[in-house]
Amino acid sequence: MTAERIYDTVADDFSRVNDLIIKRLSSDVPLVEKIAQYIIESGGKRLRPLLVLLSSQAAGYDQSDHLKLAAVIEFLHTATLLHDDVVDTSDMRRGRSTANARWGNAPSVLVGDFLYARAFEMMVELKSLPIMDVLSHATAVIAEGEVMQLMNVKNPDLTEEQYMKVIHNKTAMLFEAASHTGALLANASDQHERALRDYGKHLGLAFQLVDDVLDYRGDAEAMGKNVGDDLAEGKTTLPLIHAMANGEEEERQLIRQAIRKGGLDDLPRILEIVETSGALEYTMQRARAEAALAAKQLSCLAASPHKEALELLTEVAVARVS
Repeated sequence: MTAERIYDTVADDFSRVNDLIIKRLSSDVPLVEKIAQYIIESGGKRLRPLLVLLSSQAAGYDQSDHLKLAAVIEFLHTATLLHDDVVDTSDMRRGRSTANARWGNAPSVLVGDFLYARAFEMMVELKSLPIMDVLSHATAVIAEGEVMQLMNVKNPDLTEEQYMKVIHNKTAMLFEAASHTGALLANASDQHERALRDYGKHLGLAFQLVDDVLDYRGDAEAMGKNVGDDLAEGKTTLPLIHAMANGEEEERQLIRQAIRKGGLDDLPRILEIVETSGALEYTMQRARAEAALAAKQLSCLAASPHKEALELLTEVAVARVS
């Protein structure tokens, strides 16, 4: 019900953004349009465009360009998903086959490029250099985050500090850019601009940390992916880092070996270790701390339904099961 209240706050705008997304997906190349529509319509929460709508109006925006900005953010996000799935050789996302599993790697990468290009076309239409500056920088940081993650696949020596840097770049950066550009669109004061920028950053970190927990504790059907997917891909996430730092030597060596080889041969034992070592609860504590920091940023904003929705979103981020 809380999540429904958040979306209800901007229900009309959200519907108009969805219409705009479909309209701007048009292409003279049928395969481009087919793949783009497939991934856009795959049932995601559209959290990042939601952040644009809520943050811009919490900062007092009362015109219509926030709809275009929200669509831009969704196109950037979708492009990264297409590229991510190719890099990770994923065959399932949100309970459906990935685009690369259905059409192959090359079309998926090229349609991702198309979505980046379409996003930048629409960005130019907004006629705001500050917004272009934030989004072009964010796009570069996200790409760096992807490379950092790739470099650390099957690396059991990744530190907690290094991991937090990876997830800031790879995940939190677009949350931050969404709320930041919403503030810029509203010509918010410097104080409000910083507050909404930092809100998005901390919310994005909380969101990813909860994802880390759900990879070991979540419901596969609700998540639309399998439990243990991160381990299968050799990804060292915070639950594993904490378990290695606090477990017995035998447990530490088992996790290190599992990360190095990838796969799920040791998943049952590792699920047990991350639970009994307190690694999942530690990761949830970190997520709750980030969500609390996000909520704290909003204190300077005037009371409004949009501010309240942003506050509720910090609670939903750490209470979700998918």
